[in-house]
Amino acid sequence: MKGPAEMTFNPRHRFINLAQSVLLLAGMGAIGWVALNAIVGPDLALAIVLGSLGGLLLAPGMSKQILIRAYRARRLTGRDFPEGLAILGELARRAGLPRVPELYYIPSELPNAFAIGKPEDSVVCISDGLLRLLDRRELAGVLAHEVAHVAHRDLWIMGLADALSRAVSLASWFGQVILLVNLPLILMGAAYVPWEVPLLLIFSPTIMALLQLALSRTREYEADLGGARLSGDPEGLASALLKLERSAGRLWEEMFLPGRRIPVPSLLRTHPPTEERVQRLRALAGPLRPTHPEAPLRLPQVGRIAPPRFGPWGVWR
Repeated sequence: MKGPAEMTFNPRHRFINLAQSVLLLAGMGAIGWVALNAIVGPDLALAIVLGSLGGLLLAPGMSKQILIRAYRARRLTGRDFPEGLAILGELARRAGLPRVPELYYIPSELPNAFAIGKPEDSVVCISDGLLRLLDRRELAGVLAHEVAHVAHRDLWIMGLADALSRAVSLASWFGQVILLVNLPLILMGAAYVPWEVPLLLIFSPTIMALLQLALSRTREYEADLGGARLSGDPEGLASALLKLERSAGRLWEEMFLPGRRIPVPSLLRTHPPTEERVQRLRALAGPLRPTHPEAPLRLPQVGRIAPPRFGPWGVWR
C-alpha cells in the first residue's frame, strides 16, 4: 500500500498553483496601490497599506478568539472526542506543524469546518452537523484539508488579500462621497477630476473582489492536494466533498426555493466547483485501502444543538 509520502503529485500543477497565487496577490497589490494613490494620494495610501499590514501581523490571536465566540465553539479534549484528536494529531505530525491545532466543536446543525491562526498557534473548528454527516474516513480527509491550509499559511495569505480588498473598498466609498460633495463645482467647471478617477471608484472594488475569489479558489485546490498527501487517501476527502455538496443544496432549497435548485455562478464561488475538486482528487494515485476505516463517529456531547441561523456577529452558523 502506498503511504502518504509515496503519493504521486504533478510538480507542474503545484508550480502553477503557486504562480497563480503570487500573480493574483501581486495584481491585487498593484490595483490597490493605484486605486488608493488616485483616490487619497500617495502619503495616505502608504499609511493605509502599512496600517493594514501591521494590523494583519498583530490581529491573528484576536481574530481567532472573536471567531470562536461568534460560533459559540467549545474546545474538545481527549475525553470528549478522542478519535478526532488522534486523527488531527497524526495529520499535524505528518505536516510538520510545530504545534497540534486545537480542536473546537460548533453546536450547529450546519455542516461546517474551518481553520484559524498560524502554524505555531492554530485552531480547527468542526460542527455537529459535519460530524453527523461524515464517517471516520471522510472526517480524516476534511481535517487533512484544514491542516494543509494551516501548513501552507493560507490563512495569512487570504487575510492579506482581504485587508487589501477592504482598504480599496473603503477608499472607494470615501472617494465617492468626496466626488458627490464636489459635483456642483465639477459641473460648473470650477474643479477638475481626471476621467480615470471615477472609473477607479466604480470598478476597483469589484476587480479586487473577483481577484480575491480567484485567489481563494487557487488556495482551495492546493489545500485539497496537500490534504490528500497528508491523509494518503484522496477518496476520503472526495467523498466528504460530495456529501457536503448534497447537504448544502438541500439546506438552501428548503430555506428559499423548496423543490428547486439555486444555480451559483462559478465566477462568484469562493470555493471551486465540487465536481472539479473531486475529479482532481480522484486523478491522484492513492492507497489501495483507506488509512482510516469507514466507521461511524462517536459524537461529543457538549451542549444543545442549534438550528442554522445568523449569529450576533454576522456569521452564518
